[in-house]
Amino acid sequence: FCLASITDYFDGYIARIRNEITNFGTFLDPIADKLLVAAVILILTSKKIIVDWETIPALIILLREIIVSGLREYLAGIKVSVPVTRIAKFKTAIQLIALALLILSESQITILPIILIGKIALWVAGILTLYTGLDYLRSGLRHL
Repeated sequence: FCLASITDYFDGYIARIRNEITNFGTFLDPIADKLLVAAVILILTSKKIIVDWETIPALIILLREIIVSGLREYLAGIKVSVPVTRIAKFKTAIQLIALALLILSESQITILPIILIGKIALWVAGILTLYTGLDYLRSGLRHL
């Protein structure tokens, strides 16, 4: 997971620096991000790492990704593009960090309260996810 997250960041960064952004990459990158995040949330939930109140931000993240993906697909069909915002990129980074911390909480590393930090980060990611989801809906609904 951590390797996939790091390579996701660097491949986009390198593509932008070298001005090698492609339509295929622009299309595929957000899908890969969403699949990675959704798969890890489902695994962490099944392993009882995401439990109780933490299922709320996890559910917000999953539902937002489904709704926004559907909206983007519909808008692409009518030739309308909704650009990815900086806060949406930041949201993805916080999601990946939160999930990485929750994965690490299963290790024997006890220097920091990793599970607590991961759960707080998951809530921050959930709030950012809700905000960016509403922002995309606002932008997209103008075209419906």
